[in-house]
Formats: sequence, C-alpha cells, structure tokens
Amino acid sequence: MTGTQATAPGPRPGDRSRPFRAWLLDGLSETTARHPGPHGRPPADHQGHRWWRVMCLTGVDYFSTLGYQPGIAALAAGLLSPLATLGLLALTLLGALPVYRRVAHESPHGEGSIAMLERLLPWWSGKLLVLVLLGFAATDFVITITLSAADASAHVMENPFAPDWLHGSGLWITLGLIGLLGAVFLKGFREAIGVAVVLVAVYLSLNVVVLATAAWQVISEPVLVPDWWDAMTAEHSSPFVMIGVALLVFPKLALGMSGFETGVAVMPQVRGDATDTYDNPAGRIRDTRRLLTTAALIMSCFLLLSSLATTLLIPQDDFKAGGPANGRALAYLAHEYLGEGFGTVYDLSTICILWFAGASALAGLLNLVPRFLPRYGMAPEWTRAVRPLVLVFVAIAVCVTVYFDANVDRQSGAYATGVLVLMLSAAFASTVAARRRGHRRAAVGFGVITVVFVYTLIANVIERPDGIKIAALFIVTILLTSFASRVHRAFELRAAEVDFDDTAARFIDEAVAAGPLRIIASEPSEHSADEYRTKERRRRQETDVPDGRPVLFLEVFVKDSSDFTADLTVHGDEKHGVRRLRVESTTVPNAIAAVLMRIRDRTGRIPHAYFTWTEGHPLGQLLSFLIFGAGETAPVTREVLRRAEPDPGRRPRIHVG
Repeated sequence: MTGTQATAPGPRPGDRSRPFRAWLLDGLSETTARHPGPHGRPPADHQGHRWWRVMCLTGVDYFSTLGYQPGIAALAAGLLSPLATLGLLALTLLGALPVYRRVAHESPHGEGSIAMLERLLPWWSGKLLVLVLLGFAATDFVITITLSAADASAHVMENPFAPDWLHGSGLWITLGLIGLLGAVFLKGFREAIGVAVVLVAVYLSLNVVVLATAAWQVISEPVLVPDWWDAMTAEHSSPFVMIGVALLVFPKLALGMSGFETGVAVMPQVRGDATDTYDNPAGRIRDTRRLLTTAALIMSCFLLLSSLATTLLIPQDDFKAGGPANGRALAYLAHEYLGEGFGTVYDLSTICILWFAGASALAGLLNLVPRFLPRYGMAPEWTRAVRPLVLVFVAIAVCVTVYFDANVDRQSGAYATGVLVLMLSAAFASTVAARRRGHRRAAVGFGVITVVFVYTLIANVIERPDGIKIAALFIVTILLTSFASRVHRAFELRAAEVDFDDTAARFIDEAVAAGPLRIIASEPSEHSADEYRTKERRRRQETDVPDGRPVLFLEVFVKDSSDFTADLTVHGDEKHGVRRLRVESTTVPNAIAAVLMRIRDRTGRIPHAYFTWTEGHPLGQLLSFLIFGAGETAPVTREVLRRAEPDPGRRPRIHVG
C-alpha cells in the first residue's frame, strides 16, 4: 500500500522575505482531515496530568464565577438568593453532573456534546446543527472572556489603594486585560495547568478564610438569621410561595454552572491508566468523571455558603449597579471584615483567576473552531493556526466589551444563554445515547433533565433577551462566513491522503508499462460487460483514445457530500472484463483530481482522463456539485487540477467529448 499526504500551503521554512507571515501561520502544516484543534490533542510525548491538576485548569473558569455569582444572585433573587442557589445546586448535582459524566463516557477524546449531536444527524443537517451550536459556544466562551475581564476591572477600581485616575476607567482596564490575554496566546500558551493549580489553590484558600470569617460574624450576631427570615416572610406570604419564586428566578443564576463543557474538552490532558488505549481509555473516563464530580461538589459548597454570607451581611442596596458590592460581593466582605491589606490580596487573587478564566475560554475556542470548521471546508486554512484565530477572537471580545460597556450585569444574560444551550444539547445528546444503548432508566432521567434545561433556557431568554440576540449574531456570522468559505474552497484538492491497495497499484503499474496511462471517468454503478464495452468504444471515438491501448475505469462513490476533506483509498478490481479503480469520497471531481495527481507522483508519468459532457443547466450543475458533490465533472476536475498544479506541463490531461 502506498500513499501521499497533502498539507496546507503554509509558509516555507526558508522564506525570510515574509517573517511576520511565517510567525503568524506557525503550525499550519497539520493534516487538514485529521486536525483536532491546537488544544484538542496533547503532543505525542505528552503523558498527561493527574485529574486534580486538570480540574484546576477547568476550575479557573468554574471557580472564578465566585467573583461575581453571589452578587448576580442577590440582584436576581434578593433575599431569596440562598433558596434560588439551592435550586441551582440541585440542577448542578442532579442534572448537569450526570449529563457530563455521560458525555465524558461517550466522547473520551475531548469532542464534547457537539460532536455527539453531529453523529446523530446525517449529511447537511448534522453540519448545520454543529454550526448553530458553535454559535452558542462562541457566545459562552467570548462572554466568559469579556465578563471575567470586566469583573476583574471592577475589583481593580474598587480597591482602596487604586489610584484615583483608575476610577471610572472600567472599559479601558477591561480592554487592557483582554489585550494582555491575546498577547500571552500570541507569545505561546505553555504550562497552563501549572499556573492554574497555583491560582486555584490560592483563590479557594482565600475564599475559605473569607467565608469562615463571615460564618463567625453570623454566629456572633445571632439576630442576623431571624431578621433575614422575617424580611423574607414579610415579602412573601408562605414558605411555598418563597420556594416557587426562588424556582422562577434561579434560571438567572445559570452562569454558576459554567465549566462543565470545558471539563470535557480538556479530557485529553487527563493521564488515566497505563493500560488505557485510544479505543478504550477507561482510566481517563474514570478520572474525568472524578474531576467533574469533585469540581461540582466544591463549587456547590462555595456557592451556597457565599450566597448565605453575602445575603446576611451585605445590605441589598449595595448589590445594585454602582454599589460597593456590585460584581464583587465576597471581595466586599474581605475588605469589610479582614482589613484593607487582606482585601487587597484577595482582590489580586480574584483579578488573576478571572483573567485566567478568559485564558481557559480562549483555549476552548481555539479547540472548537479548528476541530470542526476547517474539516467542513467552512473556514480558511489559516484558521488551523493559533495566532490568526487569537487575533480574530480578541477583536470580537473587544467589540462585545465596547457594546456592553464592560458591565458585568448586562453580560450575564448572554453568558447564561450560551451555558444553558450547551448544557441542553449535552442533556439531549445523553438522552439519545442512553436510549440507543438500551438504558431505559437513564434515558428517562436524562429526558427529564433535558426538559428542565429547556424551561431554564426559555425563562432566561424571556427575562434577558440580550443573550439570544448576541448568540443569534454569532450564529448568523458563523453561517454566512462558513458557507462563503465552503464556496470559495470548493475547488481545492481536499484529499489529505491517497492510498492504493495492492490490486489498484498493480493495475496502474501494468498500464503505465504499456504506454501513457489512460483513465475513463465512469458513473459508479454496476454495469454489464456490454455497457462497459459500449462506454469504452464511445470514449475512444469521442475523445480519440488510441485503439488497442489499455484503459482503466475510475469510479467515485459519494458517501457524504457535506464533509469536505477525507482520506482516499483506491480499490482495484476486475469485473465485466474491465479493470476498475473505485474510491469513496465527499465529491466526484475533487477525488478524481486527487487520484490523478497521486498517480502522476507515483509513476512519474502524466495520466490522461477521459470524460463526457453532462446534460443540464450550468448553474444547476454547479449547485449540484456544491450540495451533492457531483455535477459537471469534467470542467470542475480541470479547475481543481489547475489550482493544485500551476505548471501546465506537469498537470494531468483532461479530455472531454
């Protein structure tokens, strides 16, 4: 078996005339059809990390929400914030956690719920669903970057030691943090897990001190709890009404569940067991489930305690926009009860972890986009390189920040929308996966969770439509640019690798030994001997194929025209008295061009391919090619060859009669 590998036309190593382009497109030599994203697969010599270390990488996103979640909960639910938080924790532990434990089992290599849904729907429907979900994922990750940076800037401005000129500069501080984040990724994002472990350990330790101090304060003033309860009962007639109201408002707290999708995406970083294989990474699955469970339990404890502490100790008016606790409730307690020195240390820790949460989100984007869009042909080849994508995403984050004026509260709706849609897709995918495996109880349970997420999403969208508007903007942008890219790249060679089996290789070698290699492009259907002979006779007459010279029939089967790139394996057989080369591909003309180019490289001889004109309107044939992978084959094959081989003397010959 022989083969060749086609790579993207990246910068040449010796090209010193364009050093900036070479630096920008560094890493663009990955094989298109197999590219998992720059953060989707560890290097070959990478042995992985212990699960608790990887948990810290996801934790910079998940745990950092403590910086703003208590304040948002207080704004959304008021005095009912602890009850609404209990509802959130129930959905986290009984809903999101079981769902993502299933996702970890179904996609152990970091594909996530989007890939699970892609496998459920065939052809273009699966691709369209992925594009829509990528729009929501982009909303989630981009708002994570902008919201975290905005909250970090709030901690900077509210610190008592901050210079006066920083006050009122939240937008510029946020833009500076986003620019710094982009600069780090342009330089090279290395040893992220080591940094994440330090940040998470320090941040959680400081939060333990703050919450322990708050608990001591509550114990020291036993009147706080009765006063809180009296205030709640004065607003609401009965405990049942309070529970009902808390359930109605808890969807606004949904951003407290962020981090699960990231936890699955970083699965390739988990070490697992020495006996793990690619097809059965049992240790990695087990440890990832342990990671998800531990993170959910830790965060649930912190969320509940922080909600109680901030509700009991901070006046409700201080949570409002412009108030000292807005977006920084726990920092408020740190300064209030532990002094300005400790409060400043807490602020610095919070700023660092919030900024690094943006790094985690940007890494997620850099994993998702190259994993899907280039494989669909719906993004330019440069999107497989890290640095151009970093510039694009930073520019988008800057626009979103300016649009929301770096306001944490205004961005929370868009953030929650992205989080909930991804969790809804994961719950639905888990339901279908459990049902297909015959796990009826699990399917029913996941179905109930799906319904709960549907309600939560609808309630959040109705209450805060900004989220769906931002997501719709991302979706429309992705759809338009994706299809424009698909059309623009339609005439690329596409095949990442072309292999010939032993029979096909023998046919080609024997045909070349007898003279110029002549190939007849044939419809891929089972013909009779008479039909093959008739087709061969007509080709010889219409295109002047010399009589007596051997010919090979090349037949391409389109298996899924919605795919863009694929490895090609050419199988040879002899049937009905003719020798055939048969191959499965995503399109007919691109596959023929790839096979002809590979034959030329293998034999050193220029092959000749013979076609007949297809009946029909040219526009209809073009649409048929773009959608179904087949149309007017001859001119498209010639155009693909023209773009792939600029030297006409080395280009395979196309004959049409």
